[in-house]
Amino acid sequence: MINIVLFGPPGAGKGTQAERLVERYNLVHLSTGDVFRRNIKGGTELGSLAKKYMDGGNLVPDEVTIKMLESEANQHPDANGFIFDGFPRTQPQAKALDTFLESKNQSISLMLSLNVEDNELKNRLMKRAETSGRTDDADPEIIANRIDVYKRDTAPVADYYSAQNKLVEINGIGSINEISQRLFDAVDKNGK
Repeated sequence: MINIVLFGPPGAGKGTQAERLVERYNLVHLSTGDVFRRNIKGGTELGSLAKKYMDGGNLVPDEVTIKMLESEANQHPDANGFIFDGFPRTQPQAKALDTFLESKNQSISLMLSLNVEDNELKNRLMKRAETSGRTDDADPEIIANRIDVYKRDTAPVADYYSAQNKLVEINGIGSINEISQRLFDAVDKNGK
């Protein structure tokens, strides 16, 4: 079983690359962003709460995110493994994920961290806003805040996995296929 944390700042290409990793390794993609957006669109209580935080470019509180993610993972008892996209975003979330996986006699195999410069992230997010209808990608102030929140609150999660020798940094600049190949090479070398 392979369990991958796909990591990187907003706009790094996690969603695009997660789809390719899912297809290649037959994994279940668990994207907290997608789950939050489904709940927001469906008007659920969780969706309303998540929307309040997301609209300001802030993280949804750990306890809400963790319970939601565990519920999603439990819906796939026969999975070959998971790609966690957008989670964990804090060290307490990383520890909670380890505890949850340990309860199922599993662990994180590796963290793939997509590295992309800030200016490229901003350009990607503005382009994504034009095509996806995601209003959180259209406002330069919200984009800047999301990148700052990532650097302050989320980037330290890489240290958590680095201490476990599970962090693999990936150059996130280049064509989609070039980046995919870098990810595949990392999984084939480190993830089994």
